[in-house]
Amino acid sequence: MKHHTAASAASKNPVKFRIPTADNLVPIRLDIEIDGQRFRDAFTWNPSDPDSEVVVFARRTVKDLKLPPAFVTQIAQSIQSQLTEFQSFEGQDMYNGEKIVPIKLDLRVNHMLIKDQFLWDLNNFESDPEEFARTFCRDLRIEDPEVGPAIAVAIREQLYEIAIQSVASTRETRINKKGRRGAEQFPASKAGGTAVDLMKLFGNKSSAIRKRRE
Repeated sequence: MKHHTAASAASKNPVKFRIPTADNLVPIRLDIEIDGQRFRDAFTWNPSDPDSEVVVFARRTVKDLKLPPAFVTQIAQSIQSQLTEFQSFEGQDMYNGEKIVPIKLDLRVNHMLIKDQFLWDLNNFESDPEEFARTFCRDLRIEDPEVGPAIAVAIREQLYEIAIQSVASTRETRINKKGRRGAEQFPASKAGGTAVDLMKLFGNKSSAIRKRRE
């Protein structure tokens, strides 16, 4: 097992959503089939690059690969939908804590099967999946130029999923805290009084009563 960790101060406070890497690049994966012709690809996209035009990229890809013109719209729509999903998380709080997570590689590139597992420091916002992938290929003497980018995308996809889960976890924690604070405003005047008060306020919702009893 390889270890990819770096000295970094883990913040006790939430940070704004981003993939925990030096470059906040979005992993994009395309799998489009039209009239029996299939196009598959995976790459990263810089959402802050003003020169990155989705439609221009789609047209160039179709032209370079000599794909039917119908692929332009499908490629552009797929990329845009993935970018929109990424942007929907921007500005939201996420909290990683002191986390070292396992990253697993299980992918096939051309005729090569890549399988490995290593550790990644979520609080190292200077980490570089592309550099890691280059080192990985150099250490194993992998010469196929498509393997390195594929590994980097696979790493970024997993880090992206972890970041999304962190946003959801931070949001849920805050909701639970608000719920507890709200319940504390209605102290029980006698045994069972709190349950009755909550039932009057919220209706007969067992979840609210159960949380207060706990």
